[in-house]
Amino acid sequence: MRAIALVIFALLFVSCSSPSRDVDSTGRSPNLLKDMGENLMQIYYLEIVTKDVDTVCAVYAAANGLEFGDADAALGNARTAALSGGGLVGVRAPLRESEEPVVRPYWLVDDIESAVAVAADTGAKVALPPMKIPGHGTCAIYIEGGVEHGLWQR
Repeated sequence: MRAIALVIFALLFVSCSSPSRDVDSTGRSPNLLKDMGENLMQIYYLEIVTKDVDTVCAVYAAANGLEFGDADAALGNARTAALSGGGLVGVRAPLRESEEPVVRPYWLVDDIESAVAVAADTGAKVALPPMKIPGHGTCAIYIEGGVEHGLWQR
């Protein structure tokens, strides 16, 4: 139930501005994410890791009218559903015994290499460097403030 509340919270607040330690010559913070307006961020992939994939998919389908497909091996056997705006939500089981349940949004970026470099330069730990996923794009994960942050480039 807690995971579902976190996902709903993330979906409700998909646009926000991101504070930065640096500013450019205009005095504005650099926007690392896809420029879709004034500091607008877009979630491209919402990953949910749970030990009860079928139940979570059933709740999302009933509450949001989503239609989940079969497991996609390229996305860790996640069952995915299309979101308005072109994104996906993927629900999968842990890939290893030590993997904890998590809700991880992947923010859409134009240049994932640069976005990961900036995150690392500001002290984030890169948990997954940019990795191509055939047919889906490139993803990366970094950890900052005890939170896993995902990046996605189409």
